[in-house]
Amino acid sequence: MSAPAVAVLDYGSGNLRSAQRALERAGATVHVTADHDVIAQADGVVVPGVGAFAACMSGFDAVDGPRLIERRLAGGRPVLGICVGMQIMFERGEEHGHDTPGLGEWPGAVSVLEAPVLPHMGWNTVSPPDGSRMFRGIADQYFYFVHSYAAQRWDLAADPAGRLAAPRVTWTTYGSPFVSAVENGPLWATQFHPEKSGDAGLVLLRNWLETIV
Repeated sequence: MSAPAVAVLDYGSGNLRSAQRALERAGATVHVTADHDVIAQADGVVVPGVGAFAACMSGFDAVDGPRLIERRLAGGRPVLGICVGMQIMFERGEEHGHDTPGLGEWPGAVSVLEAPVLPHMGWNTVSPPDGSRMFRGIADQYFYFVHSYAAQRWDLAADPAGRLAAPRVTWTTYGSPFVSAVENGPLWATQFHPEKSGDAGLVLLRNWLETIV
């Protein structure tokens, strides 16, 4: 079986090379790129991100990222968001009194954490739901976080007709609970950095790669 082809979207934000190296160790062939054809043809796409929500959205818009991701998800093709790459999947980001529109894949806002010390930097545990594929074999492990903002509510209700599987939402507590990972069909995302989370992060990336081969 050939290695899955993964494109790490280069829009001027994120630990691109760290993500590339971790994905390669997990078994993928990786291209760091903003080329639309490469991204369209990739088996999986990773959206990294560090820094401010507004700055990330500006860079994302500049490479036509919203359209690229919308097309992939509409076709049921896997996308993995990391850190701010997860945050921009929500409707908006609230920073310094300003609202910045996100991609709107999930309802709700990303806002400053309610914690005595910021940023939340270092290792923390997660509380995944039953049946999580993302955390298969690693539910009791620690993952590396560095952020001051997060989604602190989850407002997407389950499909009342039962036609679509309900998203699996993972929580972490730092001062108060926040969303630390989501599995929503072809769209997975983590607030922490799997590429900086040692062996546990490597297993998580392999779990994701298994969904795209």
